[in-house]
Amino acid sequence: MPADIVVVCGPTASGKTKMGVSLAKHFNGEVISADSMQIYKGMDIGTATPTLVEQDGIVHHMLDVANPSENYSVARYVQEATICIEDIKARRKLPIVVGGTGLYIDALCKGESFADTVVDEVARAQLLERANTIGNEALWKELSAVDPTAAKEIHPNNVRRVIRALEVYQQTGKPISEHNAKSKLDELKYHKVSIALRYEDREDQRQGINRRVDDMMTQGLLQEVKTLLASGVPEHCTAMQAIGYKEMRTYIDGMCTLEEAIEEIKLRSRQYAKRQLTWFRRDEEAFWVLWEQEPNFAEGVQNTILHLERTLVK
Repeated sequence: MPADIVVVCGPTASGKTKMGVSLAKHFNGEVISADSMQIYKGMDIGTATPTLVEQDGIVHHMLDVANPSENYSVARYVQEATICIEDIKARRKLPIVVGGTGLYIDALCKGESFADTVVDEVARAQLLERANTIGNEALWKELSAVDPTAAKEIHPNNVRRVIRALEVYQQTGKPISEHNAKSKLDELKYHKVSIALRYEDREDQRQGINRRVDDMMTQGLLQEVKTLLASGVPEHCTAMQAIGYKEMRTYIDGMCTLEEAIEEIKLRSRQYAKRQLTWFRRDEEAFWVLWEQEPNFAEGVQNTILHLERTLVK
């Protein structure tokens, strides 16, 4: 089926913002961010939120829409991003979803139905840590309180399934038993054509990520984190667990040197990029743009435009 939205995806520091803006200019489009951290206000440096200069006159949606202290869910993202897409389409423009959060992209295309393969890495790690702290039985009781139907079917010692049920509830605001009751044959709300970006050589990607982190430090990431903490943003909220913010907080707390914190940010960013690539490679129909050490951006955009002209709804 012909696509009705464009998705520009890929790992961190792969040029998604620039590609999205270029395509929006060519196809009379507007950008909807699909980044789980760029939705937070006051976190522009560490999340690489596009500046007005980088937006280059193109309207961007779903940036800075939530306070860092909020527990922003994928269900809320789907609801708010869908409103943006429908408005863009009503004005006969092309919605271009740009971001590296595969969870958000998949849920948005699915609509109100959430696939059982959706995983939030941050939420899962936090729940696993909690299980290790309070014990399997106590974590299972937390599940019983929000989804007794699922709890009856899951043994307290089956920590993996308990965590899965809890993270679905956290992400969507609905129990996993309700999601499981829905048909898995629901039609997609939006049919996308995916433009996936990455460096052909892994070392080039590594160096690109390292440069991105160095640029963030130069732009004032440390001060951004200090400002957030001074404003009363809780240290353990979801936003402050984001890569860059957690490590800077560790440095502020005197638990490591600044150099160690920066190296940890680079390491975690590279690890995250690897997980992003694994996610996006599942899309067998994605059109991949492979960058060399010095990306030929003009050629990449031209090839992408030719591909989209064959696949978009006319």
